[in-house]
Amino acid sequence: MSDQRFLVRKAAVLGAGVMGAQIAAHLVNANIETLLFELPGEADNPNANVIKAVEKLKKQEPAPLSIKTKAICIQPANYDQHLERLKDCDLVIEAIAERMDWKRDLYTKVAPYLGEHTIFASNTSGLSINQLAEALPEALRHRFCGIHFFNPPRYMHLVELIPCQTSDATMLDHLEEFLVTDLGKGVIRAKDTPNFIANRIGVFSLLATMHHGREFNFGFDLVDGLTGSLIGRPKSATFRTADIVGLDTLGHVINTMRDTLPGDPWHRYFAVPDWLQGLIDKGALGEKVKRGVYHKIKNEIHVFDLLSQTYRVSAGEVDEELKRLLKYSTPAEKFAGLRNSQQPQAQFLWSIFRDLFHYCAVQLEAIANNARDLDLAVRWGFGWDQGPFEIWQAAGWKQISTWIQEDIAAGKSMSQAPLPQWVLAIAASDMQSVHTSQGSFAPASGQLQPRSVLPVYQRQLFPDQLVGEEVVYGKTIFETDAVRMWHSGDGIAILSFKSKMHTIGIDVLEGVQQAIKEAEKDWRALVIWQTEPPFSAGANLQKAAGGPKSGAQHGVSAPPPPTAFQSFLKKFKKSAQATVLQVARELDLADALMAKKLAEVEAMIKQFQQASQALRYSMIPTVAAVDGLALGGGCEFVMHCDRAVATLESYIGLVETGVGLLPAGGGCKEFAMRAAQNAKDGDPFPSLKYYFQTVAMAELAKSAEQAKDLGYLRLADTVVMHRFELLYVAKAQALALAETGYRPPLRAREIPVAGNAGIATIKSQLVNLREGDFISEHDYLIASKVAHVMCGGDLTPGSLVDEDWFLELERAAFMELLATEKTQARIAHTLKTGKPLRN
Repeated sequence: MSDQRFLVRKAAVLGAGVMGAQIAAHLVNANIETLLFELPGEADNPNANVIKAVEKLKKQEPAPLSIKTKAICIQPANYDQHLERLKDCDLVIEAIAERMDWKRDLYTKVAPYLGEHTIFASNTSGLSINQLAEALPEALRHRFCGIHFFNPPRYMHLVELIPCQTSDATMLDHLEEFLVTDLGKGVIRAKDTPNFIANRIGVFSLLATMHHGREFNFGFDLVDGLTGSLIGRPKSATFRTADIVGLDTLGHVINTMRDTLPGDPWHRYFAVPDWLQGLIDKGALGEKVKRGVYHKIKNEIHVFDLLSQTYRVSAGEVDEELKRLLKYSTPAEKFAGLRNSQQPQAQFLWSIFRDLFHYCAVQLEAIANNARDLDLAVRWGFGWDQGPFEIWQAAGWKQISTWIQEDIAAGKSMSQAPLPQWVLAIAASDMQSVHTSQGSFAPASGQLQPRSVLPVYQRQLFPDQLVGEEVVYGKTIFETDAVRMWHSGDGIAILSFKSKMHTIGIDVLEGVQQAIKEAEKDWRALVIWQTEPPFSAGANLQKAAGGPKSGAQHGVSAPPPPTAFQSFLKKFKKSAQATVLQVARELDLADALMAKKLAEVEAMIKQFQQASQALRYSMIPTVAAVDGLALGGGCEFVMHCDRAVATLESYIGLVETGVGLLPAGGGCKEFAMRAAQNAKDGDPFPSLKYYFQTVAMAELAKSAEQAKDLGYLRLADTVVMHRFELLYVAKAQALALAETGYRPPLRAREIPVAGNAGIATIKSQLVNLREGDFISEHDYLIASKVAHVMCGGDLTPGSLVDEDWFLELERAAFMELLATEKTQARIAHTLKTGKPLRN
């Protein structure tokens, strides 16, 4: 392989099953021309199997495609007719069933058709890469390796890159750079051992949890209550995760460990439990068949009960004292409490952590290059907040090591294998850490191994941080309780919010305006970027109403995509529950309504509009660097910056109508201006009616690509695949704008409005919906207010107004809705119940 940059112009995926189709989807998400191969279908349509798989992609939730229209970019192909097309592919990924014989047969078939520079890779989740390579011609083996995506490929950050003995080193480097920047993945180099790193550790953890859950006679629902978000793991915990993965798939992975790891000290536990095999035999395979460990019956979740061998209502209760211990204690206090407690649930948790730590310590050298790779693989592949070694280090390396040794000696551990010498050496040293800012411990060398020096990682200015690593976010320019403005010595000022969920209150608004003034004096550009997602969950009006200083309590760790409705009527009738709840919480107006301090709220709305306009008309370029949620006011900030750079997994929207309000930080004004700019023959209404629908239905974009389609982002805005490259790209965009001799746009003073004719047209449609009982009277009022603002009020169509006109209309309509009893009831009901109110 040459040192020239590896460019993937075209790729192919072999196998249109669950993983293959979704890998193809993510390749087209990255704008890569992609062929998807499958066995030929019916005689009249040989590509029927692929076409069916692509149609399924459009219906799946969470969506594998960033926007449904990209499905057409996946080109159907079959092995009988289209193998010649492989020669034009730069990358070919095999993703058929986990059968060594089937894969090797396929390799023999496709190898003659691969181009002389094509990289060929397997998506196997655990089969030997070296054994697979044996089926390839010797001339091709240096271009072969494993690329193991995790399910679902669009959302899971981890890709394990597994070389075989003959893999070319330069090829692996090029491939890693492609996977990182082009596909947005976190790449871990894994050794060619069964199930590699993440599945090896993750499945062992699951088996240990099953074993101890059975020992303590805990129900599956209680085990899930104990092993989910309570201990920093996904809400799906253990058995719900098994259902999502597929019980048959889990059984296959367990059997692979049993068959390929005879010398593992824990080998006797590598067996499919009888109850699991029983469910598999009955066809209860998990989520894909709507029945597994869990079974939804009507509106109730039922769980399989080992004693009765049937389903019962799920009701596992976690001990309240244990919850308090886990929530408020330091890591050291937490683990001391678990180990010393006689409470069965605490003993269970100590047991599963102890055996996980023990297993990772014994297996580290065999399966991974260093402790960092193991921890990041588990975090990125299974969604844990921290990896096993991070948890151990945070809790006290020496103390945990001592307790593990004591339990091994007492026969409490699942294995009598001694802790490796390197564990004890660290425990006896001053370091007490496997992770430091200098690197992570590598048992093969006995030294700290620094992070990769591949050029691609220079784009990650602040990579995913591990326990023990120190991070300094530049040099402070100024800092308040609400914001921090800082720089890294390159002329670009960064503004980061400090409020919870980066909500926007008066103090943040003041910080934004101060930052713009500072940037205009001494800096070339201003980037708004948060040290962790979300970008902003929106306006927090609580402080304006005299409430507590802290931000609104959100309780949202990730943005659940709203339900995809098929028509305008259904969308209006059934607002997405997750979106409505988020809006109510972001506004957190309860105190304001109780105190009737609406004047303070109006003052804040005016200040919000001023901050938005300051971003638009500052004398230096402004760039919003968006990752995660950008709701309500957060979205309005994005819309007013000169540029937005957004990660693919950005969830952006003006969603205020969900709780009976409308956008009033300049969002309605922005859409009205964009409609005017797009106007043909001076009529903004054709564009405006689409934007009206977006606002009135509280549309939440489920990707940055969809945000472009809905109009929240502009075509000139940039989508970044890798979230840790976001700041690098945003700063580059800001610098590029500054280099042009940046001047702000001229203020729009003659904006044509749709006027009373546009309002009347929209209202006529709303009347039909109201009379058909598709929307309520209050729904009608809210939508009418949105129409009134976006159409420019009761003016003759084509009348010319300025921006301030729209801003005044926004403020007035917002306050009128806020003063209504029904909007107040919607907000209060949603805050209290977590459900939308249709009144």
